[in-house]
Amino acid sequence: MLVRSRAIVLHTLRYGDNKLICRVLTEREGCVTFVVRRSARRQSPHRFFQPLALLDVEWNKQSRTTMVTPRSIAWVEPYKSIPYDPQKSSVALFLCEFLQAAVKGEPAGRELFLFVEQSLRFYDRIAQQHANFHLVFLLHFAAFIGLQPDISTFEEGAFFDLREGTFSRTRPLHPDVIAPEEAAVLPVLMRMTYSNMHLFKLNGAERSRLLALLCSYYQLHVPAFPAMKSLDVLREIWSK
Repeated sequence: MLVRSRAIVLHTLRYGDNKLICRVLTEREGCVTFVVRRSARRQSPHRFFQPLALLDVEWNKQSRTTMVTPRSIAWVEPYKSIPYDPQKSSVALFLCEFLQAAVKGEPAGRELFLFVEQSLRFYDRIAQQHANFHLVFLLHFAAFIGLQPDISTFEEGAFFDLREGTFSRTRPLHPDVIAPEEAAVLPVLMRMTYSNMHLFKLNGAERSRLLALLCSYYQLHVPAFPAMKSLDVLREIWSK
């Protein structure tokens, strides 16, 4: 069956001397793995498969094949700033790593795809005050895979139970918990959006701490979710 869909590049890996294995998130089929030939030619298809590139791809879907070769590839909208801004390109690599882990077991979902696509388009357009973008992304992405924290359980002085995703008046007996002082900030942060994120004045240490907590939350809830290797890079960026 011939399938055509928009796609977002998550990961590429060299395969042999002249091929790439490319993992992409598609609007119609969820995650798909392509085998793409590499060459020095200017029109070589591998040039399309850059981190988080927005593509339009057509391929022949075969039920017994785990990897397919695309029949046609085109850019939907080439990025104007993400590949060329050091901060944005570092965040893009982090999001590639995060999405690979977060969506690998998810069924195809158009709403999830559109959230990711629209978020990336916005990030590419915004020229300044985007330091909180990746935090907003992780905070709201959870809703698309059924993991959004239950903010309705909040009350003053409560702990946040990372395992249950709820607030509790008594401290849980396990170590995966946020103390009341930090937990009280979570309902406020959940009101952060792309349009108002510039109003949340976080310093580098606060941003790094929140990012670490969010990654811990995903590790607890997404099967086989790894430690994010690119976290150290982001800590270094936002500490400057």
